[in-house]
Amino acid sequence: MSELQPIIPRDENLHGAVSLAAHDTPEPIPITEQEVGEYREQDRFLPIANVSRIMKASVPPTAKIAKDAKECVQECVSEFISFITSEAAEKCQLEKRKTIGGEDILYAMSALGFENYVETLKIHLAKLRQNSGATTGAQSGNSSREHPIEPRVDGE
Repeated sequence: MSELQPIIPRDENLHGAVSLAAHDTPEPIPITEQEVGEYREQDRFLPIANVSRIMKASVPPTAKIAKDAKECVQECVSEFISFITSEAAEKCQLEKRKTIGGEDILYAMSALGFENYVETLKIHLAKLRQNSGATTGAQSGNSSREHPIEPRVDGE
């Protein structure tokens, strides 16, 4: 059986002639709707190994976690992240910004009814930024392993 060739649309400017210059590169092979659905579902879930590691850290070392429990939590946390992120993205879009920041996530959580977590997450965000700034400063300014001595805040 001969191989099917793609149909090349006519270029109307050439009055019926086929323009090959614009179509020199082969068209990509189309994928099925099923393949698209499978790819998107896999792509939107956190890696199961990461979910499993976090779950194991929360239970005694002798406890075992069933595969379906890991998959259930994987789907739940992935959906939660998508839910919060889409709300934050909507806020950024309204403000004509392209980058979602930590404050946008906190705003989204509060707007979606997760305000009980916002204060704790503000503390974590501040610590993350403090550690990130200290790491960046140490890496860019000093190549040795020494850490600068900082004054104590409590006055002792």
